[in-house]
Amino acid sequence: MLPRLGPNVPRRRNIVLAWAGGAVLRLMRFRVEGEVPDLAKFVIAVAPHTSNWDFVVGAAVMFALELRVAFIAKHTLFRGPFGAVIRWMGGVPVDRSSAHGVVAEAVHGFSRVPGLILAIAPQGTRNPSARFRSGFLHIARGAGVPVMPAALDWGEHCVRLGPTFAPGADIGQELARAEMFFATVRGRRS
Repeated sequence: MLPRLGPNVPRRRNIVLAWAGGAVLRLMRFRVEGEVPDLAKFVIAVAPHTSNWDFVVGAAVMFALELRVAFIAKHTLFRGPFGAVIRWMGGVPVDRSSAHGVVAEAVHGFSRVPGLILAIAPQGTRNPSARFRSGFLHIARGAGVPVMPAALDWGEHCVRLGPTFAPGADIGQELARAEMFFATVRGRRS
């Protein structure tokens, strides 16, 4: 059973994609637990990111729920014929080799777009031991939007949507709180 969306949540409204996303989740034996906040704008922190299969599960959830989500991904994924597909899905390329003002651009995006859900993998890499980076918290705080954690639990075959929280002034404390939510979640390669 998938969570129902409130009227404020940005949607794709595509029955074919919703069916396909649900079919992929059933085929992979994944379920979705928790609720999506009835908000027009928020950040989704998706973790752990340990496998390329995480993208497949995340896309299946996005389509099954009919969510219109933008997501940050490394720029090399946008090369070749799949680049257009990833952009159509909501992908925003980021060159991780140097700072490019990604946080400021994302905060500005929230001010320009009336409804925006931005998904970010706080680890920034598929390395299972990678520590969380704080960019997602800076984006949420700068844009004045909450964060919803989304755990990709391969041990339980479950995508667990956590309660939203508004990042406070102490980013270190907020980062520790976010990491605690994911502490018992098993990634695909772990």
